[in-house]
Amino acid sequence: MLSPAPAPSLNFGRWPIAFLPLTRLVHSVFEVATLALLICLLILSLLSVSFILYLRIKSRFASQLQNLSCHWSVRFLLVSFISLWSINECFRLPFFRRRYIYPFLPPLSLSQQINFCKLNIILSLGLLQPGFLVSLLFLLNISINTRSPKILSAIVFVALICLPICVLLYLSLHYLPERLTLPPIFHRSSFLLDDDLGHEIVICKYPLSSAIIFGAFVGVYAIVFLLACWKVLSLAINKRIRARINALTATVMICLSVQIGLLSVSVLWNPDEILFYIFVFAVFVSVVVCAAVGESILVIRPISDALSVGTCRKGTTASYGTGRVSNGVSGCGLGVLR
Repeated sequence: MLSPAPAPSLNFGRWPIAFLPLTRLVHSVFEVATLALLICLLILSLLSVSFILYLRIKSRFASQLQNLSCHWSVRFLLVSFISLWSINECFRLPFFRRRYIYPFLPPLSLSQQINFCKLNIILSLGLLQPGFLVSLLFLLNISINTRSPKILSAIVFVALICLPICVLLYLSLHYLPERLTLPPIFHRSSFLLDDDLGHEIVICKYPLSSAIIFGAFVGVYAIVFLLACWKVLSLAINKRIRARINALTATVMICLSVQIGLLSVSVLWNPDEILFYIFVFAVFVSVVVCAAVGESILVIRPISDALSVGTCRKGTTASYGTGRVSNGVSGCGLGVLR
């Protein structure tokens, strides 16, 4: 049994390590807090889906809303990625797996539980988070176009970007340990712990290789995202839209920077140390904040504004998107952000 060290521990022994009472308490608190935030994010996603479907249904009976609902499919894709990421994070929690997953599955060996952690990392950093970020970028790019986007083009766009990341993560988790002699922090995705009842618990953690791969994606994404935001800001006259774009830009950039930095640092601690849970929880919160702000600015607020615009009498000048929409005619354009 290892004891928590005052400095970051790099001892990755093969034997299970045990929870100390304080560490076990901190682990339980962070699990409950994580589950509570995930429930809140899922509720926000459900609200977003309700807004999307309500606008879509209402636009079929109100000609004023037909052009305002042209981005519903891409918005739905954005919310879907956030919802799936939330569910995937629930599976990451040992308590949730032990209580709501394992009882309905055949007994899983330790190697199968370790592979479960690897799959969780690939889905989170390779598919769901990049999918959410790329969908957000896609929404920004089509906001300056006048054509209604097709959901198939959005799915292909997301798949082309996420597929290489998933492949790199898979190779780094399954083949990197066999091909290269590297410290365990580069590829170890789980730890085996003993609780106070003598049960073995598999704790998932992010290896350094996954942080490097996701960080490379974020580096390229940040440049493209900033260019897209600058292009939208150069066309937006409405101060409200400019404020929302600035808030979205600041939130995404800060949250991604925090996530990458803390992901890289968290590999220095083991799950038997309190700092490990602090860093992992901070990484989780940064993603939740980014997702919640994205849904609020790109889904809920635009649809709420579109519904209010739809109640106006046709022919009345409406400040929509860039503030140039008048005579009841509105395109897809910057309406995605109004």
